[in-house]
Amino acid sequence: MLRHEFQPGRLLAGVFLILAGVIYAGDAGGLWETPWFALIPLVSGGLCLAGVVGMVAGGVRRRRRARRPGTEAPRSAHLPG
Repeated sequence: MLRHEFQPGRLLAGVFLILAGVIYAGDAGGLWETPWFALIPLVSGGLCLAGVVGMVAGGVRRRRRARRPGTEAPRSAHLPG
């Protein structure tokens, strides 16, 4: 049994940030040369992708919760309707 729900957006953000750390550590250790601007698109692209994945996963979770008999999906204060 899971202790908490799976959040793929946070997993993806962590993977991209760990990848950026490995690239930076390899450059600092002298294993390879990395231009200073190479990590900016990697981190920002990874965080944007993680945000999209998180929103899709939240929508799927909300839709599944609404389908269950006897339960009602919680309404967000910022959504109209």
